[in-house]
Amino acid sequence: MSGPRSGTPNGRLRVGEGRAEQDRALFARYLNKRDPVDRELLVERFLPLARQLARRYERPDEPFDDLFQVACMGLINAIDRFSLERGVAFSSYAVPTILGEIKRYFRDRTWSVRVPRDLQDLALKVDRAVTELDLQLQRKPTVEEIGAKVGADEEDVLEALEASGAYRATSLQTPWGADDDSGDTLGDAIGHEERGFAQAEDRATIEHVMRVITPREREVLRLRFIEDLTQEEIGERVGVSQMQVSRIIRQSLARLRSYVTAQEGEQAQPTRSAGLFSRPASPSAFAR
Repeated sequence: MSGPRSGTPNGRLRVGEGRAEQDRALFARYLNKRDPVDRELLVERFLPLARQLARRYERPDEPFDDLFQVACMGLINAIDRFSLERGVAFSSYAVPTILGEIKRYFRDRTWSVRVPRDLQDLALKVDRAVTELDLQLQRKPTVEEIGAKVGADEEDVLEALEASGAYRATSLQTPWGADDDSGDTLGDAIGHEERGFAQAEDRATIEHVMRVITPREREVLRLRFIEDLTQEEIGERVGVSQMQVSRIIRQSLARLRSYVTAQEGEQAQPTRSAGLFSRPASPSAFAR
């Protein structure tokens, strides 16, 4: 009676045992002689394992060829470091080594902004979980469902989802929309401090308080703070001496400060308004 065929469970077991024995024999020969040919044979023998692990971490925005190359590097490192004295199958040793190389690649080479490694690992798990749940549920999964899938708290999931935004940097010069011909970029959507509001307030305050001084005093202040003329040049314009110009500026500013203080008392606003006349005002404040 013939022995078990390869199609039977016992036959498959013997085939597996035969392959394991071949692996041990090949490793024993390579570790003994360090022959590059044997090394290449081992790489070719376990290349499907590296490809399978690379597929596990495949992402739309990450070329598979790059991941496969990283997995192959991990496979080569595992071959070079493996020892038969470990008493385990090579695949059991190679899997964590290859996965470690792939995770290191994601941590150190692909993130535009450096974030903690544990958060990077969780972000990768969350990304895979979202893809799987999308297909399974036929809708966007909730944070609670994602947390149950990856075994993490909802706060950690939210932090991982936010961290995923640091994976790829986008230029501020990127067009706002694919079909937008207006020339607007993402940078145009970023808010910035608008200093014009403060200048408008200054102008309104000055316009109001300037009524308490004479037209000649207003003209002297305009020439000094808007035209930025020297006192000598102002004196030539209005027909007075430099000393008189200095006195006009000093007295008019003192009268303006007194008026503001009297009008607004001890409130916070007079402190700001009075400050306009305790220092040379900017031209934009006097401009109308």
